[in-house]
Amino acid sequence: MRDFSFKTFGMLAVTGLVASTFTGFAVSSADAAWQPKKPIEFIIMAGKGGGADKAVRLMQSIIAKHKLGGATVTPINKPGGTGAEALVYMKGKKGDNHTIMFTLNSFYTTPLRQPGLGINIENFTPIMRMAEDTFCLWVHSDRKDLKTVDDFVKAAKAKGSDWIMAGTGKASEDNLLTDFLNTAYGLKMKYVPYKGGGKVAKQLAGKNADSTVNNPSEQLGFYEAGNTKPLACFTNERIGLFKDAPTFKELGKDFVYFMQRTVVGAPGMSADAKAYYNDLFTKVYNSDEWQKYRKKKALQGDPLSGKALMDYWKVERDVHRVMLKKMGAIK
Repeated sequence: MRDFSFKTFGMLAVTGLVASTFTGFAVSSADAAWQPKKPIEFIIMAGKGGGADKAVRLMQSIIAKHKLGGATVTPINKPGGTGAEALVYMKGKKGDNHTIMFTLNSFYTTPLRQPGLGINIENFTPIMRMAEDTFCLWVHSDRKDLKTVDDFVKAAKAKGSDWIMAGTGKASEDNLLTDFLNTAYGLKMKYVPYKGGGKVAKQLAGKNADSTVNNPSEQLGFYEAGNTKPLACFTNERIGLFKDAPTFKELGKDFVYFMQRTVVGAPGMSADAKAYYNDLFTKVYNSDEWQKYRKKKALQGDPLSGKALMDYWKVERDVHRVMLKKMGAIK
């Protein structure tokens, strides 16, 4: 039995468990008999400017540049209700071969928090996990007094509930990480949700928040401009982009957390359409542009598809159920 104490309950690195069942997922274009007859809606269950939005718009550009699969892809943001808007929309697209979605971990948490939505993630079509995103604890670069996590803890304790941690949505990934930090370090930070990681990053850069736990892709522009800095990251090893930022594991908190970046099909998608999308996103994944993006944005994780991806979803849903119970978000 896994120990879901705060020491390990955020450990989502189950890739090895699932990847062991994963075999080649590439499908040749010849095998994918189905072809799109109209533009493909690519639903983003987050706001503009965040990591998911940036990834989808990059994939759209890769598909267009290389004329992959004869596809025209239209990104559509549906961030309402921490992804509930997107999930309900996709549920209503049952049997639609022209609607896909890019997911975050709210793919698990929102259905658990809002059972009235009637969302069962096992009904969706698993297409391909493109990456797992990482998280870091960020503060403004003007805070010269904050050089380490110990400095952060001291300052946050002194400010109590007036310390603002900006994040994306209620009981979202950012909320879970904030809850971990509050519990692990005895803090009382106030969590303030916004729609999209891009808006969250701007709150910190504009000094309207004291800290964030943004993905690197969301803070990178502000970091490169010298406006923000990472104090530590929720990864197994240090991120190459931020070599001076230790992991929380190094600091004695064995807490690792990743977020899926996965392409999901509508419920009841045809087998031919699923094969088409497997082929399409295999090509996107293998493109130079996507591989450069993965490296630049500190994305990790191998691709998963089919049963291996569904197994991954089930494991992650169970992990997040325990996490939400610990933070009192569900019973």
